[in-house]
Amino acid sequence: MASLDRVKVLVLGDSGVGKSSLVHLLCQNQVLGNPSWTVGCSVDVRIHDYKEGTAEEKTYYVELWDVGGSVGSASSAKSTRAVFYSSVNGIILVHDLTNKKSSQNLYRWSLEALNKDSSPTGVIVTNGDYDREQFAENLLPLLVIGTKFDHIPENKRSDVLARTAFLSEDFNAEEINLDCTNPRYLAAGSSNAVKLSRFFDKVIEKRYFTKDSNQMAGFSERKRFNFKTLHYD
Repeated sequence: MASLDRVKVLVLGDSGVGKSSLVHLLCQNQVLGNPSWTVGCSVDVRIHDYKEGTAEEKTYYVELWDVGGSVGSASSAKSTRAVFYSSVNGIILVHDLTNKKSSQNLYRWSLEALNKDSSPTGVIVTNGDYDREQFAENLLPLLVIGTKFDHIPENKRSDVLARTAFLSEDFNAEEINLDCTNPRYLAAGSSNAVKLSRFFDKVIEKRYFTKDSNQMAGFSERKRFNFKTLHYD
């Protein structure tokens, strides 16, 4: 298993949206009991079967890089995070469904990771009002995940989901809404599990089966960084 090919997926979003809990659920299939703030970057690994059930099935490592910090932080913090953005094959954008600001900030996170955030204030977004051309040339697969779904009162869920529906369209990505404290949202065979598998398949497809994949979205093959939180067991 140690010789498996691998892909690198960034997990981006504001502090407190539940990125660490999400990564733990995706990689360990368990709820994270005592989540803490991520300093720098934490990396965990998920084993994924590409095109499962077909003649092309093959197992890969998916490295999930949980990047900490705030998108509105100083330029020095952004330059520090930039070391995590090299050799990326896909991005998971995470927002808190109960926090409108975290949804709006996904645009700023994505532009920062794609090396297009040239201004310290990033992008001003109001219900999808932003410059789509900034994402037009992006070839990286994206997935949008909304967390804390169970925290929304049932009588308000339709309004919240309507408010965030534009995200998947703007990023040309599928959307998953869940609660990281409830594994049933990613149960095998569920629509969320299918979307997740489809996203990882797309990431692998772009990395290993698409010409010039190493030149996608301006990402170059640079240094590899080792973290004590990187697990392959």
